[in-house]
Amino acid sequence: MASERPGAVEQHTIYQIPKDQRHGTFRDLFTIWFGSNIMMLTIVTGALATTVFKLDFVSAIASIAIGNLVGAIFMALHAAQGPQLGVPQMVQTRGQFGTMGAVLVVAIVIVMYVGFLASNIVLGGQSLATILPHVNANLLITAIAVISVIATIFGHDLIHAYARVLTYASGGALLLTFVWMVFVHGLPAGLSHMNSFTLAGFCSMISVGALWQIAYAPYVSDYTRYMPHDTGAVPAFWASYWGCTLGSILPMVLGALLGLVAANGDPVGGLTAFTGAAAIPIVAIFSIGIAGTNAMNLYCGVLSTITLVHTFMPNWKAGPVARVVTAIAITVIGLGIALFAAGNFLTNYTNFILLLLYVLVPWTAINLVDFYLVRHGDYDVDAFFRPEGGIYGRFNKPAIACYILGILIQLPFVDTTLYTGPVANMLGGVDISWIVGIAVISPVYYVLAKKFSPAPSLSPAA
Repeated sequence: MASERPGAVEQHTIYQIPKDQRHGTFRDLFTIWFGSNIMMLTIVTGALATTVFKLDFVSAIASIAIGNLVGAIFMALHAAQGPQLGVPQMVQTRGQFGTMGAVLVVAIVIVMYVGFLASNIVLGGQSLATILPHVNANLLITAIAVISVIATIFGHDLIHAYARVLTYASGGALLLTFVWMVFVHGLPAGLSHMNSFTLAGFCSMISVGALWQIAYAPYVSDYTRYMPHDTGAVPAFWASYWGCTLGSILPMVLGALLGLVAANGDPVGGLTAFTGAAAIPIVAIFSIGIAGTNAMNLYCGVLSTITLVHTFMPNWKAGPVARVVTAIAITVIGLGIALFAAGNFLTNYTNFILLLLYVLVPWTAINLVDFYLVRHGDYDVDAFFRPEGGIYGRFNKPAIACYILGILIQLPFVDTTLYTGPVANMLGGVDISWIVGIAVISPVYYVLAKKFSPAPSLSPAA
């Protein structure tokens, strides 16, 4: 088994990782998800509970916890796919949708990565601006982007090592923030009476928490594909589950608190105001954490982009140079979006994550049902890279039909600023679309896949 080399430029891209180059343990899955989640974007997401959905603090905590604990089940179930198959998540998606059928899903996921990249760049720059007020905010935004792309160029091992450092640094900064706000600065006397419970707001924040976890589903195999083949599904699941839930819930609770007590509900400015002399190291650590998480977004976006291009150029063998060039190109695009959208960030971000919910839910349902219930992890990995798709073909019509159905079936239950479905309107603005999507598509795809899916491979995946 190989050893981790964080100081070396990664040589692999989308192709299967050989067994003799696998390394790491399930504990690395806890740190990559815990350390990478403690950042400003997670804090801002938690602030939606009290600023956008107007929940009181107790209701905010409950909705954040429920959403993340439920959503992480789907996220963590993807963890076993990387060690089993040794390929990125979007390459494995060809096993359900076919080589050409997977194009739509891959393209949507690339948009997601670029969106999160831009969101993180904005928040990283704006956070640093609160402690460096005399430095141009756009310059700080650009600096976050540069740090992110450098980490991405070195690749998988450096990102894992970065997350281990963030587990202690960001975890310590988060603890210091809570202690300082409660025991040093102090909280307002009427905190428990600020805002109130509403069913629509409560359910909407549950959806946001669930989506936060489900949105990581396309990432998971990208960071487990180097794991030894015998890592085990159960340890991989629980390490990913608790790393991501704890790393998300705690900073989201901080965000909900800041949304209540900060001036104008601004969690970024409130963090600086409520931590006093400790603000500089706290904000600096959270901003550095954003760069690490951005490297994760960018790295996965690069692998997905290479997967997309490979679909149309199957003879192209992408190497480290292609990965570096793609990373720089995506960073330029993300930076451009960040500079354009920085002025109206919160509204743009809220609409963005709600849109993600509707398109990622049917994909994760199809992918997990196929892996665990239909094929039991048995895939012909070589077929993923054949132009005709091997036994999976170019288009898998049942999967594509279920994916489209999964999006359409959610529409009546959708509640956004752009559109409210009739059922959501009847429910008083309660959005349960993601629950309906999973509940309907999982059994429908299972029945269709058992009837029409190709025969499994004759040999286990390497």
